[in-house]
Amino acid sequence: MILELDCGNSFIKWRVLESSGASISAEGIADSDIALIDGLTALSGLLLTRCRLVSVRALEETDKLVVALVEAFGVTVSCAGSAREMAGVRNGYEDFERLGLDRWLAMLGAFKLASGACLVLDFGTAATADFISSDGEHVGGFICPGMPLMRNQLRTHTRKIRYGDVAAERALERLSPGRTTVEAVERGCTLMLRGFVLTQLELARSYWGEDFTVFLTGGDADLVSDAAPQARLVPDLVFVGLAMACPLS
Repeated sequence: MILELDCGNSFIKWRVLESSGASISAEGIADSDIALIDGLTALSGLLLTRCRLVSVRALEETDKLVVALVEAFGVTVSCAGSAREMAGVRNGYEDFERLGLDRWLAMLGAFKLASGACLVLDFGTAATADFISSDGEHVGGFICPGMPLMRNQLRTHTRKIRYGDVAAERALERLSPGRTTVEAVERGCTLMLRGFVLTQLELARSYWGEDFTVFLTGGDADLVSDAAPQARLVPDLVFVGLAMACPLS
């Protein structure tokens, strides 16, 4: 069995593949290294042989997790790294090592699936957009606060904004002007993300007309899917790129 990990700023997304890689036998999200190890250990019939991961965390944090995985499961861990060019995609950053690995892998996966120009929109802790031309050139991208950051900033810096996750989920059942603080915040932040999507689509069209593929990924992608009905929703896009960056055959 193969363990795949996407170690983000807030959570670790994981999945276990059968050795053939043809099917997912288990998957989940953990909020800490300990929770990840405990969750995996609790799985019945888990026989890990290999592990590959991508991490946007500090090197020390990533190394600590690798050590914990080796001690717990005795697996060899392959970590995705930066590259100037891979799988036909050319990194567009002036300093290619500064491009977030999650963005890089999502671009690799998107270009493979699209076989042409594509726009990758990722909605996690941050919201990101990346443009890849038909010849694999990474034109560049944008980063702005995602839903969690916008929400938390308002909660932190505005004393009277206090509400729980259940209220937030209920507030997003519609997008009419809010009549409570939670409705106003949640719907306002969602509309900001949708506006972000629309501006990225407009820019992509200025580059490629209508000849490009849009990919939506990340935990909050469903919040903006109505703004890009033509988009392909691929929750595991980073894992597609991870398999390309860290082949285990």
